[in-house]
Amino acid sequence: MPAKLSVNLNAIAMLRNRRDLPWPSVTGIGRIALEAGAHGLTVHPRPDERHIRFSDLPKIRALIDDSFPETEFNIEGYPSEAFLVLVEEHQPNQVTLVPDDPSQATSDHGWPFRQSLDFLKPVVQRLKRQGIRVSLFSDPDVPEAELAIARETGADRIELYTGPYGACFDDSAKAAIELEKLGKTAALAAGFGLGVNAGHDLTVANLPAVATRIPALAEVSIGHGLTADALEHGMAETVRRFLKACKGVEPLAAASAGYARGGG
Repeated sequence: MPAKLSVNLNAIAMLRNRRDLPWPSVTGIGRIALEAGAHGLTVHPRPDERHIRFSDLPKIRALIDDSFPETEFNIEGYPSEAFLVLVEEHQPNQVTLVPDDPSQATSDHGWPFRQSLDFLKPVVQRLKRQGIRVSLFSDPDVPEAELAIARETGADRIELYTGPYGACFDDSAKAAIELEKLGKTAALAAGFGLGVNAGHDLTVANLPAVATRIPALAEVSIGHGLTADALEHGMAETVRRFLKACKGVEPLAAASAGYARGGG
C-alpha cells in the first residue's frame, strides 16, 4: 500500500500572515487538498504563531470531523506543557514530537533517543492514554541500539528527517548515499515494530525513490515543496501529483522540468 500523504499547511499560513487578512484560507486550502485525495493535514504550531495560529486548530479539527472523517489530523511540535495542553484540547489522530528550539526556522534534526528517554517516555504515555498515535522525529542514520530506545518510549512510529536527502537535489551520487541511510534506518525501525513516516524537503522528483526504497513507508508529511508546486499547478493537481509520487512513480512534468524544490 502506498504511503499516505499528509499536507502540511504551515507555508499556507505563513503566506496568510503577511497581511492582516483571512486569505489564503488555511482551512479553504486544506479542504481542496483533502477533496483531491490527501489523507490528512499537518500543522506545526510554534509558540510565536509565526505561521499556524492556535486559533486555526479548532477550525482544522472541525473541517476533518465534519467533512472528511476518514482523514487524519497530525500536529507536530516540541512537547512543552503548553504544547501538550494544546494537543489535548484538539485531539489530533497523530502527534509528531520534535526536539526543536522554539527559535528554529524549521525542524532540522531528530531526537537523541538515549539521552531523551526519561523525558519522552512520560510524554508518550500521556498522549497514548488519550488514544493518540505518537511519532518521534528521527535523524536519517540511527544506530540499532538507539532505535531500541525509541521503541522503549512507547512511541508508535518514527518520522525520518529527509532534509539531508532533499538537499542533494543536484547531486545524484550523494542522494543515493542519503537514501540508503534512510532505507537502513527504516528497516531497523520496522524490526522493533515501529512504523515509519518521513518528511522534509520531499518533492515529486525525489519522493518516488524514497517510496521505492522504503516499501513499508506509512506516511509522508509535505509542506514547502508541495506549496511551491501548488503555485504553478494549483493545490488539487499538486496533491494528485504527490499521490502518484507516493506510489514510486515520478510525474512526467516534474521529471522533464528537473524540479528541485524543498518541502516539509
